[in-house]
Amino acid sequence: MKISSGLLGHMVLQRNGENVCKATFAGVCTCTGVLTASVSSAGGEVAGFARVIVGEAARQKVRGTLQGLPVGGPYAITLRIEDAAGQALEQVVVDDVLVGDVWVLAGQSNMEGAGALADAAPAHPMVRAWYPDDHWDVAADPLHNKSIAVDRVHADLRGGFLPAPEPTRGTGPGVAYGQEMYRLTGVPQGLIACAHGGASMAQWDPKLKKLRGGSLYGAMLRRVRRNGGRVAGIVWYQGCTDANPENTPYYTGRMKAWVRAARRDFADAALPIAAVQIARLYGDRTYGADWSAIREQQRRLPEVIAHCTVVPAIDLPQDDIVHLSGVGQQRLGQRLARAMRTLITGDGEPPIAVKKISFVRSAINHCMEVHVAFTHVQGGLQALGEPNGLSLVNAEGVESPVYRVSLHGNTAVMHTCLVRYDIEQTALYYGYGSSPYCNITDAADRALPAFGPVALGKPRAVTDFVRTWRVSAQQPPVRSWRQLPYPTELALTAHTFAADFCSRRALAPNAGDGIIYYACNIDCPEPMQLALLLGYDGPVKLWVDGRELFYDAHGTNPAIPDAASATFHATPGSHEILIALGTNGGRAEGLFLRCERRDLPQRLIARGQEHYVLPQITAGEPVLA
Repeated sequence: MKISSGLLGHMVLQRNGENVCKATFAGVCTCTGVLTASVSSAGGEVAGFARVIVGEAARQKVRGTLQGLPVGGPYAITLRIEDAAGQALEQVVVDDVLVGDVWVLAGQSNMEGAGALADAAPAHPMVRAWYPDDHWDVAADPLHNKSIAVDRVHADLRGGFLPAPEPTRGTGPGVAYGQEMYRLTGVPQGLIACAHGGASMAQWDPKLKKLRGGSLYGAMLRRVRRNGGRVAGIVWYQGCTDANPENTPYYTGRMKAWVRAARRDFADAALPIAAVQIARLYGDRTYGADWSAIREQQRRLPEVIAHCTVVPAIDLPQDDIVHLSGVGQQRLGQRLARAMRTLITGDGEPPIAVKKISFVRSAINHCMEVHVAFTHVQGGLQALGEPNGLSLVNAEGVESPVYRVSLHGNTAVMHTCLVRYDIEQTALYYGYGSSPYCNITDAADRALPAFGPVALGKPRAVTDFVRTWRVSAQQPPVRSWRQLPYPTELALTAHTFAADFCSRRALAPNAGDGIIYYACNIDCPEPMQLALLLGYDGPVKLWVDGRELFYDAHGTNPAIPDAASATFHATPGSHEILIALGTNGGRAEGLFLRCERRDLPQRLIARGQEHYVLPQITAGEPVLA
């Protein structure tokens, strides 16, 4: 008699909800009779398992079901085919069997393992692996040793040849996962190694399962069925190969289809899935946007796949441009185990998530701070060195300056040199691009998830800053800014400033007190409701077409873009804007100005500027003499 599936030496049998096994097995024989099982452990007979009838032998086949064996082991299981008189006709001993939880490890190279073997965890006898050559043994890296793989897909995807053994590389997250799960549960753990380096979602397509060992999905299914067909869950690390323009848009849909198929084929509609959010690719930044997009899709998988959790790897060290280091893999395995445990039992905290984003004006430089509060943080946020990874990115994909990030409990504060309007035109990311440096975790070594884009405001219809003006020489100061009249005679000269901040230093280096006048024209092709957005660092007064519209006798220092606004209804045609800026005893430097249109529906603004018109701003012709 030989048992070929379901009950194999050194294996882990999957427990059921009552913490006992129900293992269906099959094999071949040369006789007919009743199949019995006797089980011993540590040299003694296990109560209730002395020549228990578990199946039958007929037509050179043997089939049986061993059920009720409790979690633990190791067990020695003696199977006998007996005749009607109880005499043994054939016998086999299946030795060193455990009962606990069995997990599928699937995906691509980071699950397969490419970290330094010098950093591999020591083996533990209660954690076993079903290796690629179809044998069970104590789990030790490399779990996915493809040089011994029996499923032909692993050679087919490498040009028809299996790779030579790697003497120094091969540590993945699987061993650490199994050992951490054993620590958390006290239950023996089994790992079925199914990953393949470089594999895409198309190569993992469940529709290829009819090829059996000729496809990745088919090989996974064959290996699980060889071991009884039941598992506790799936641990998945894949997505790097799909981070490109051709495949990125389809990633979520393909993951949903893959999980749906696996749950159907493993006969478990609620089979838990712990997926890894991909780490980094150094060097080539061609597909940076796609790496960000894949991470964002992975972060949101639990929203569209029930009984799914996602574990970040964005902060973990690497041993090359794309593969986690042996140390990083062990940290990842432990994170995966804790996340899977929480997913299944509800014990512990779910993954860290963004809770609230708010803006606070800094008391130091009057610019904006972005406060990002997170939920499910254990023991507060922390970082080794200065916190990194959070960024603000504009519509052109350019990162805006964030000069410091500080951590306060469960909140990260981004210190910027931006005004609120500019921040609201950016998107918030953690882990932007293909190779971001991210180092924020909580006290339990759980990383912030890479995320983004998270829009920080609604799109707005705004012009560029005015840089070309008609400007005056410095004029005498006045006693009362409230009573400063619109000038009727004033010489103005066209000048283009080098920056959005139009500094008077380029025009009037005189350090004394006085007034500089700035004038421009706005041409409106249609009626529109406009707001003039001002920033200034001295006393200021603004007229439109000779009518006073805004005045502030104090100003601010430094000048902050969009610190004030003045609104008016613009009729079609040209309108003159004139601004008087006091030099404030030589302390005032200049001003900012741009124009916002506020009479457009939000849905039109969201479609982009090609769908609406803005006023055209020019230096215009002198109208004052």
